[in-house]
Amino acid sequence: MDNCVFCKIINGEFGTEFVYENEYAVVFKDINPKAEVHLLVVPRKHVESLNELDDEALLGKLMMAVKDVTKKLGIKSYKTLINTGKEAGQEVFHLHIHILSGQMHF
Repeated sequence: MDNCVFCKIINGEFGTEFVYENEYAVVFKDINPKAEVHLLVVPRKHVESLNELDDEALLGKLMMAVKDVTKKLGIKSYKTLINTGKEAGQEVFHLHIHILSGQMHF
C-alpha cells in the first residue's frame, strides 16, 4: 500500500528502529505512547484491520511475536489492544497490536 505509514516503516523509509522483528512482523515504539512502554506489533503483510484478516496462522504468528518481544525485553505484565475500525479508535489502517506496560497515560 503506497500511502500506508506502517508499510513505509516496514520498508525502511523512516529509519524506524525495530525492537524486535521476524519474517512475519516488526515491533517498534509508538510515537505517541500511552504508557511507560508502548510498542506496536505490525504484520509485514498489509492487512487493513482484524476484520480483513483471514489468515489464522498469521494471527497466531502476531500473538507469538507479542510473547517473544515481551520475553526479550523482560516485560512480565502488559496489556494488549487491537483497535478495529475508526469508531473503535483505529487511526492507522494497517492491522497492529498495541503492547502497553507500566504507568498508563490514557
